[in-house]
Amino acid sequence: MGKVDSGFIVMALRLAAPGLVALALLTAGGQLGAGGAGLGIFAIALVAAVIAQMIRRQRRVTVETVVTAEIEEAGEAVARLSAQVTNLRKEKAEAERGHRAVLDLLPDPLILIDRDHGIRLINRAARGLFGDAAPGRPLAAVLRHPEVLESVDAVIDGEEERAEIELSLPVPVARELNCSIAAFEKPLAGGIVAALVFRDHTQSKRVERMRADFVANASHEIRTPLAALGGYIETLLGPAKDDPVARARFLTTMAAQVERMTRLVGDLLSLSRVELTEHTPPDDPVSLGIVLRRVVQSLEFRAQAKNCKVDIVLPDGLPAVVGDEGELEQVFTNLIDNAIKYGKQGGMVRVEARLIDHVPARSGWTGDSRPVSIAITDQGPGIAREHLPRLTERFYRVDAARSRDLGGTGLGLAIVKHIVNRHRGALTIDSTVGVGTVFTIYLPAKA
Repeated sequence: MGKVDSGFIVMALRLAAPGLVALALLTAGGQLGAGGAGLGIFAIALVAAVIAQMIRRQRRVTVETVVTAEIEEAGEAVARLSAQVTNLRKEKAEAERGHRAVLDLLPDPLILIDRDHGIRLINRAARGLFGDAAPGRPLAAVLRHPEVLESVDAVIDGEEERAEIELSLPVPVARELNCSIAAFEKPLAGGIVAALVFRDHTQSKRVERMRADFVANASHEIRTPLAALGGYIETLLGPAKDDPVARARFLTTMAAQVERMTRLVGDLLSLSRVELTEHTPPDDPVSLGIVLRRVVQSLEFRAQAKNCKVDIVLPDGLPAVVGDEGELEQVFTNLIDNAIKYGKQGGMVRVEARLIDHVPARSGWTGDSRPVSIAITDQGPGIAREHLPRLTERFYRVDAARSRDLGGTGLGLAIVKHIVNRHRGALTIDSTVGVGTVFTIYLPAKA
């Protein structure tokens, strides 16, 4: 009786190779036919083991195929979800840009804040008023006003439904604002819980102050010539009715008083126009050479009457300045006219313009552009130091009687100050008693 190779059987069991199984079956079959029953049992066991191994391998292949398919499907789902998230982010960003664009169209400054007073959104009008503010920047860093910050706390904590605060901003140009503070019923996206809306009342406040100034000061200035006119008219209707010499003298004086009142009203109107537009700076280029020469030419007869020489010094390449040509002409007319009027007989007025690097700190200059200085120097009696800070006040005069005799209204330097402020410039006054006075205007050069 033949024998089955046991090593062959073990190798077949380990490898479960189909070819070896077939060979084992053939061998076993031959041996069974030879009458080896025991060897047939081994062959059957071998076949059973091989079949079990093949079933297990097929199951692993099936599981691996299923798992691979599920992983691929999950990967596709993740990719779809990622694309949806990306689209949602894009839509959210576009919506936020749209919201900012709408808020930027609002004429009133608007600031949206979170519970910790962090700025979440600030529109264009507010950026122009307070400067740019990155999201999360504290409100106190932009608006240093204790009463407003306390009211914000009260509104956010629910102690007040809304708050109204009046506040003033002194720089770069004084502004009068009303701040309305209100909380949202529910927090908005980004944790926004409250809004601050500002309304500029500068013009209306200035109109009120101008009206009060007119009543308090202009009425006094007008009352004096009106009283004189009334006296002259009464005299002309009475004792001087038939006196041609007195009539001619009185009529000449009356004409001078009417001219004085006309100048006063004109200066008041000029001042009111400048004050109403002071918060909107001009942006046109202005040639100083053209303006200064035109002003000096217009004052030539006044200078000749005092035998005064007006000398203009303009360097080559002097840049244009940013401004309003008509208003700057009024500034230099007032200053050069004063220099001629209050200068000594036969003296000289020097007008010098130049591009400089720095403006004196005392001037209050806040501009970023390189400045151009225009200095008007006279050889008058000079002004005592205690009067210098008040020279640009309305109706302030160092020598009231002399000013009226020379035709002054007391408003010329006030007009100069407000026009310079509107141009975001600066004004300094230096004077030495017995030597003369220097008025220096600083204006931003046109880039």
